[in-house]
Amino acid sequence: MELHALHVFLEVASEKSFSRAAEKLFRTQPAVSLAVQRLEAELGEKLIERSGRDLVPTDSGRLVLDYARRFENLRRELATALEELRDRAAGRLVVGANESTTLYLLSHLRAYRRSYPRVRIRIQRCLSSQVPRLIADGDLELGVISYEPADGRLISTVLYKDHLAFIVSPRHRLARRRSVSIADLGLETFIAHNVVSPYRLAVLREFQRHKVPLNMDVEMPTVESIRRLVQQNEGVAFLPRMCVEQELAQGSVAEVRVRELRVAREIRLVYPAHRTLSHAASAFLELVAGRPRQKKPDA
Repeated sequence: MELHALHVFLEVASEKSFSRAAEKLFRTQPAVSLAVQRLEAELGEKLIERSGRDLVPTDSGRLVLDYARRFENLRRELATALEELRDRAAGRLVVGANESTTLYLLSHLRAYRRSYPRVRIRIQRCLSSQVPRLIADGDLELGVISYEPADGRLISTVLYKDHLAFIVSPRHRLARRRSVSIADLGLETFIAHNVVSPYRLAVLREFQRHKVPLNMDVEMPTVESIRRLVQQNEGVAFLPRMCVEQELAQGSVAEVRVRELRVAREIRLVYPAHRTLSHAASAFLELVAGRPRQKKPDA
């Protein structure tokens, strides 16, 4: 079996179209279709349902697709390893993170750039809930999440300890209070993040436990949009303190302690337990977590 045929099948399944896959591969549509037909003949299985508008993998196709992705990840790892062999100071670092956890990487990235200026860095934006799966499947080497992954294939180390901050506008009635009771918040309009997270669920549980209504009348897609609405006194919010440190220092928002609610956050760097990291990723892990750099196995 040729790896090229698996690569073509992967593109066809991803694009759900022979023509779009052909454009991406810079090949003709008949050549792409023929490559998939030959792969099906070699495996003795139908891999693609061709009856609908979009191409859909069969059960056998989904199985082959999973292995095709693994081969593609190994191909990229090989290319990276050869590049590092030629130049140990170069390489590529890819870290998966969502909008808010990216902030916890900034100081580490500055230090890393000083030590490894020729390494190309890309922070891949993805949902926090997807990061462990992407690492376990080999699509990422490193990721940043705000919870401990329940997967024996992964290791995590704490990067930063934070907490959810209850923030209000400086013009808000509670802005001059050092602390409030959760019962004082039943009439407030909360600006919520529309991504479900363990911390949102923790806040919901505490309000329910104290029998206080939680009025999440506005939900926004980004931390920045929530922060701006709070600054404009359109509502109040719980946000990671790291995300509002600058605004707190400038006085454009105020933090008020809620006596019955203290939600700690541990920001974790996650990496595979049983897979050798690239030179770039291993150096980053050493820098941020103080771990000895992984050694490549002897040839």
